Amino acid sequence: MSASAQPSSESPPGGGRPDPGPAGAATLAKASAENFPVAPFFLPAAWRDDLMTVYGFCRLVDDAGDGDLADPAGTAALLGVPAPPEPTGPSQDLGLTPSAQSGPPAPDRPSPAGTAFRLALLDGLDRDLDRVFESALDPARGDAPRHPLLRPLVPLVDRHGLTPEPFRRLIEANRVDQTTTRYRDYDELIAYCTLSADPVGRLVLALAGFATPERIAMSDDICRALQIVEHLQDVAEDLARGRIYLPAEDLERFGVTEADLAAPSAGAAVRELIRFEADRARTLLDRGAPLVGTVRGRLRLLLAGFTAGGYAALAAVEGVGYDVLAQQAKPDKRRLAAKAAAIFAKGR
Repeated sequence: MSASAQPSSESPPGGGRPDPGPAGAATLAKASAENFPVAPFFLPAAWRDDLMTVYGFCRLVDDAGDGDLADPAGTAALLGVPAPPEPTGPSQDLGLTPSAQSGPPAPDRPSPAGTAFRLALLDGLDRDLDRVFESALDPARGDAPRHPLLRPLVPLVDRHGLTPEPFRRLIEANRVDQTTTRYRDYDELIAYCTLSADPVGRLVLALAGFATPERIAMSDDICRALQIVEHLQDVAEDLARGRIYLPAEDLERFGVTEADLAAPSAGAAVRELIRFEADRARTLLDRGAPLVGTVRGRLRLLLAGFTAGGYAALAAVEGVGYDVLAQQAKPDKRRLAAKAAAIFAKGR
């Protein structure tokens, strides 16, 4: 997820939430860096707690898959996963602490040991998810989840009748990231988004009790758009991890090479490619935005905020002249707020 708006209301709610520990608190604190408010102040405290619980799981899984955990060894110990091997030098960095390197890692050269460790962590989170649903089904017989960010999921699953599928899709998306670093075409990228993006919107609708087939379809469009624009913001960062989320057929169509994406700034061909992908994301947002008009009250405002976050991120990409290599395109908070108000009023 990409850094942008930082609303002051996004600190993790307190109340009855279990103590997430220092590493879990660091994970939850990343909510302030998302393109849209995760659990805004205008929601009731119970809603904010529920949303932060889901966010904690999503962020934890993403950080495990990206090698961005605050305490990978501690997380491994909690989940019963073998401790990460120690890198012995820059050329053998495991991708556990990307900031420790003097420059971005060479693309296409992932560490086998680092990949194996990340996959083991994801398997450990999958097993802990089993404990969540076993405990929700029968607290007396099920083992409690081991990770503090998964423990609050137990009452959440029980209250809202959530199913394992969206959570497992998010884990699977991060497994895919360990083995798939390129996408042939747009359809293949969208198939990835069904794992990495769709589940988030579906969980929000399920928590609110508004998950109908029509709303789910519009939510999927919004979430896929948010995922695509996040990829546009993070082209350089993703390439440093050895990944390219721009479809290969589009690179060929615009005459863009991978070397062009590694340049310090975008040439004309790269900017035209980014413009093309941004237009695709905008089309998805336009198609999904009427979801806002199907609900009322605070949920309508929340969905307007999510949708506006996508439009504001697209405006930021346009604002840097589609040169996402020279600087990260960050949405303007005032533009986001104004767009959210407009979407709330119009219902789309």
